[in-house]
Amino acid sequence: MSTKTPKVYDQVIEQIKNKIKNGELKKGDRLPSEREMSESLGVSRASVREALRALEVIGLVESRQGAGNYIRTNFDNSLFEPLSVMFMLQESSIEEMHDLRETLELQCARLSAKNIENNELELLTAILDRMYMAENEEESLELDIKFHYLIAKTSRNVLLINVLEVISQLMDEFIKKSRMQILHRGNTRENLLEIHENLVRALKCRDEAKAYRAMEEHFGLIRKAYGYEK
Repeated sequence: MSTKTPKVYDQVIEQIKNKIKNGELKKGDRLPSEREMSESLGVSRASVREALRALEVIGLVESRQGAGNYIRTNFDNSLFEPLSVMFMLQESSIEEMHDLRETLELQCARLSAKNIENNELELLTAILDRMYMAENEEESLELDIKFHYLIAKTSRNVLLINVLEVISQLMDEFIKKSRMQILHRGNTRENLLEIHENLVRALKCRDEAKAYRAMEEHFGLIRKAYGYEK
Protein backbone atom coordinates (compact mmCIF):
# COMPACT_ATOMS: atom_id res chain seq x y z
CA MET A 1 0.00 0.00 0.00
CA SER A 2 1.54 3.30 -1.11
CA THR A 3 1.97 6.18 1.29
CA LYS A 4 0.49 9.45 0.11
CA THR A 5 3.26 11.99 -0.46
CA PRO A 6 2.44 15.31 1.18
CA LYS A 7 2.21 18.30 -1.14
CA VAL A 8 5.29 20.48 -1.14
CA TYR A 9 3.45 23.52 0.15
CA ASP A 10 2.27 21.45 3.13
CA GLN A 11 5.91 21.38 4.27
CA VAL A 12 5.97 25.17 4.24
CA ILE A 13 2.75 25.40 6.24
CA GLU A 14 4.04 22.81 8.71
CA GLN A 15 7.27 24.78 9.22
CA ILE A 16 5.33 27.96 10.01
CA LYS A 17 3.02 26.06 12.37
CA ASN A 18 6.02 24.60 14.21
CA LYS A 19 7.58 28.04 14.59
CA ILE A 20 4.33 29.28 16.12
CA LYS A 21 4.16 26.27 18.45
CA ASN A 22 7.70 26.71 19.76
CA GLY A 23 7.31 30.45 20.17
CA GLU A 24 9.63 31.57 17.37
CA LEU A 25 6.71 33.32 15.67
CA LYS A 26 4.08 35.40 17.45
CA LYS A 27 1.27 37.72 16.42
CA GLY A 28 2.58 40.56 14.29
CA ASP A 29 5.93 38.89 13.54
CA ARG A 30 7.40 39.04 10.06
CA LEU A 31 7.84 35.69 8.34
CA PRO A 32 11.14 34.69 6.74
CA SER A 33 11.39 35.78 3.13
CA GLU A 34 10.23 33.49 0.33
CA ARG A 35 13.88 32.93 -0.60
CA GLU A 36 14.85 31.97 2.97
CA MET A 37 11.97 29.50 3.28
CA SER A 38 12.69 28.09 -0.15
CA GLU A 39 16.34 27.46 0.70
CA SER A 40 15.74 26.10 4.22
CA LEU A 41 13.17 23.55 3.00
CA GLY A 42 14.69 22.81 -0.38
CA VAL A 43 11.48 23.65 -2.21
CA SER A 44 10.67 26.07 -5.00
CA ARG A 45 9.67 29.66 -4.31
CA ALA A 46 6.45 28.91 -6.21
CA SER A 47 5.57 26.32 -3.53
CA VAL A 48 6.33 28.85 -0.80
CA ARG A 49 4.05 31.42 -2.47
CA GLU A 50 1.29 28.80 -2.78
CA ALA A 51 1.53 28.03 0.95
CA LEU A 52 1.51 31.72 1.87
CA ARG A 53 -1.58 32.30 -0.28
CA ALA A 54 -3.35 29.42 1.51
CA LEU A 55 -2.45 30.88 4.91
CA GLU A 56 -3.64 34.29 3.75
CA VAL A 57 -6.99 32.87 2.64
CA ILE A 58 -7.71 31.38 6.08
CA GLY A 59 -6.57 34.60 7.71
CA LEU A 60 -3.44 33.49 9.53
CA VAL A 61 -1.01 35.51 7.42
CA GLU A 62 -1.27 38.95 5.86
CA SER A 63 0.84 40.33 3.05
CA ARG A 64 2.01 43.93 3.37
CA GLN A 65 2.94 45.63 0.12
CA GLY A 66 6.69 45.99 -0.09
CA ALA A 67 7.20 44.82 3.50
CA GLY A 68 6.77 41.06 3.35
CA ASN A 69 4.42 38.58 5.04
CA TYR A 70 3.34 38.76 8.68
CA ILE A 71 1.40 36.73 11.24
CA ARG A 72 -1.86 38.61 11.67
CA THR A 73 -2.47 40.54 14.88
CA ASN A 74 -6.27 40.60 14.52
CA PHE A 75 -8.24 37.51 13.56
CA ASP A 76 -11.74 39.02 13.43
CA ASN A 77 -13.71 37.67 10.45
CA SER A 78 -10.71 35.81 9.07
CA LEU A 79 -9.70 32.42 10.45
CA PHE A 80 -13.14 31.95 11.88
CA GLU A 81 -15.29 32.34 8.78
CA PRO A 82 -14.20 29.02 7.17
CA LEU A 83 -14.74 27.23 10.49
CA SER A 84 -18.20 28.75 10.83
CA VAL A 85 -19.10 27.41 7.38
CA MET A 86 -17.69 24.01 8.37
CA PHE A 87 -19.97 23.90 11.43
CA MET A 88 -22.94 24.73 9.19
CA LEU A 89 -22.07 21.87 6.84
CA GLN A 90 -22.03 19.46 9.79
CA GLU A 91 -25.81 20.04 10.07
CA SER A 92 -25.69 19.85 13.85
CA SER A 93 -28.99 19.34 15.66
CA ILE A 94 -30.62 22.10 17.70
CA GLU A 95 -29.82 20.18 20.88
CA GLU A 96 -26.13 19.89 19.95
CA MET A 97 -26.01 23.62 19.24
CA HIS A 98 -27.75 24.26 22.55
CA ASP A 99 -25.23 22.13 24.44
CA LEU A 100 -22.33 23.96 22.83
CA ARG A 101 -23.72 27.41 23.47
CA GLU A 102 -24.68 26.55 27.04
CA THR A 103 -21.23 25.16 27.84
CA LEU A 104 -19.52 28.29 26.52
CA GLU A 105 -21.90 30.88 27.94
CA LEU A 106 -22.10 29.42 31.44
CA GLN A 107 -18.35 29.89 31.78
CA CYS A 108 -18.52 33.33 30.16
CA ALA A 109 -21.08 34.42 32.75
CA ARG A 110 -18.97 33.14 35.64
CA LEU A 111 -15.81 34.82 34.36
CA SER A 112 -17.67 38.03 33.50
CA ALA A 113 -18.76 38.37 37.12
CA LYS A 114 -15.09 38.42 38.05
CA ASN A 115 -13.74 40.56 35.22
CA ILE A 116 -16.45 42.93 33.99
CA GLU A 117 -15.65 46.62 34.43
CA ASN A 118 -18.02 49.33 35.63
CA ASN A 119 -18.37 51.00 32.23
CA GLU A 120 -19.24 47.61 30.72
CA LEU A 121 -21.86 47.03 33.41
CA GLU A 122 -23.36 50.39 32.48
CA LEU A 123 -23.41 49.38 28.82
CA LEU A 124 -25.01 46.02 29.65
CA THR A 125 -27.65 47.80 31.74
CA ALA A 126 -28.30 50.22 28.88
CA ILE A 127 -28.81 47.29 26.48
CA LEU A 128 -31.25 45.71 28.94
CA ASP A 129 -33.16 49.02 29.27
CA ARG A 130 -33.43 49.19 25.48
CA MET A 131 -34.70 45.59 25.45
CA TYR A 132 -37.57 46.69 27.71
CA MET A 133 -38.39 49.53 25.33
CA ALA A 134 -37.98 47.58 22.06
CA GLU A 135 -41.01 47.98 19.82
CA ASN A 136 -40.66 44.80 17.79
CA GLU A 137 -39.07 41.36 17.87
CA GLU A 138 -36.42 42.27 15.31
CA GLU A 139 -35.07 45.00 17.58
CA SER A 140 -35.35 42.71 20.63
CA LEU A 141 -33.35 40.02 18.85
CA GLU A 142 -30.58 42.43 17.87
CA LEU A 143 -30.29 43.65 21.46
CA ASP A 144 -30.39 40.09 22.83
CA ILE A 145 -27.43 39.15 20.64
CA LYS A 146 -25.49 42.26 21.74
CA PHE A 147 -26.26 41.41 25.38
CA HIS A 148 -24.82 37.91 25.14
CA TYR A 149 -21.75 38.89 23.14
CA LEU A 150 -20.91 41.64 25.63
CA ILE A 151 -20.97 39.08 28.44
CA ALA A 152 -18.67 36.85 26.38
CA LYS A 153 -16.30 39.76 25.75
CA THR A 154 -16.14 40.67 29.44
CA SER A 155 -15.13 37.12 30.35
CA ARG A 156 -11.65 38.26 29.23
CA ASN A 157 -10.97 34.69 28.08
CA VAL A 158 -9.60 35.08 24.55
CA LEU A 159 -10.13 31.42 23.66
CA LEU A 160 -13.79 31.46 24.74
CA ILE A 161 -14.36 34.68 22.84
CA ASN A 162 -12.65 33.30 19.73
CA VAL A 163 -14.68 30.07 19.75
CA LEU A 164 -17.88 32.10 20.02
CA GLU A 165 -16.69 34.24 17.10
CA VAL A 166 -16.01 31.09 15.08
CA ILE A 167 -19.63 30.04 15.37
CA SER A 168 -21.14 33.54 15.51
CA GLN A 169 -23.40 33.05 12.50
CA LEU A 170 -24.75 29.82 13.95
CA MET A 171 -25.16 31.37 17.38
CA ASP A 172 -27.04 34.38 16.02
CA GLU A 173 -29.45 32.10 14.21
CA PHE A 174 -29.74 29.90 17.30
CA ILE A 175 -30.60 32.88 19.53
CA LYS A 176 -33.28 33.89 17.02
CA LYS A 177 -34.80 30.40 16.94
CA SER A 178 -34.58 30.06 20.72
CA ARG A 179 -36.45 33.32 21.30
CA MET A 180 -39.17 32.30 18.84
CA GLN A 181 -39.54 28.88 20.45
CA ILE A 182 -39.67 30.32 23.99
CA LEU A 183 -42.32 32.87 23.06
CA HIS A 184 -44.25 30.28 21.02
CA ARG A 185 -44.48 27.99 24.06
CA GLY A 186 -46.44 30.56 26.06
CA ASN A 187 -43.57 32.29 27.81
CA THR A 188 -43.92 36.03 27.74
CA ARG A 189 -41.40 38.61 26.71
CA GLU A 190 -41.41 39.69 30.36
CA ASN A 191 -40.21 36.21 31.46
CA LEU A 192 -37.26 36.53 29.14
CA LEU A 193 -36.44 40.05 30.25
CA GLU A 194 -36.61 39.06 33.92
CA ILE A 195 -34.02 36.34 33.36
CA HIS A 196 -31.72 38.83 31.64
CA GLU A 197 -32.23 41.24 34.51
CA ASN A 198 -31.30 38.52 37.04
CA LEU A 199 -28.08 38.02 35.13
CA VAL A 200 -27.21 41.72 35.16
CA ARG A 201 -27.95 41.87 38.89
CA ALA A 202 -25.61 38.94 39.55
CA LEU A 203 -22.84 40.57 37.51
CA LYS A 204 -23.25 43.83 39.42
CA CYS A 205 -22.80 41.89 42.65
CA ARG A 206 -19.64 40.30 41.22
CA ASP A 207 -21.09 36.97 42.30
CA GLU A 208 -19.74 34.21 40.05
CA ALA A 209 -22.07 31.52 41.41
CA LYS A 210 -25.17 33.68 40.98
CA ALA A 211 -24.14 34.70 37.48
CA TYR A 212 -23.64 31.04 36.58
CA ARG A 213 -27.06 30.12 38.01
CA ALA A 214 -28.75 33.03 36.24
CA MET A 215 -27.34 31.85 32.92
CA GLU A 216 -28.42 28.30 33.79
CA GLU A 217 -31.93 29.62 34.33
CA HIS A 218 -31.81 31.18 30.87
CA PHE A 219 -30.83 27.91 29.25
CA GLY A 220 -33.32 25.99 31.35
CA LEU A 221 -36.04 28.09 29.77
CA ILE A 222 -34.71 27.25 26.32
CA ARG A 223 -34.53 23.53 27.13
CA LYS A 224 -38.09 23.59 28.44
CA ALA A 225 -39.29 25.38 25.31
CA TYR A 226 -37.68 22.74 23.10
CA GLY A 227 -38.83 19.87 25.28
CA TYR A 228 -35.47 18.41 26.26
CA GLU A 229 -35.04 19.45 29.87
CA LYS A 230 -32.18 17.92 31.84
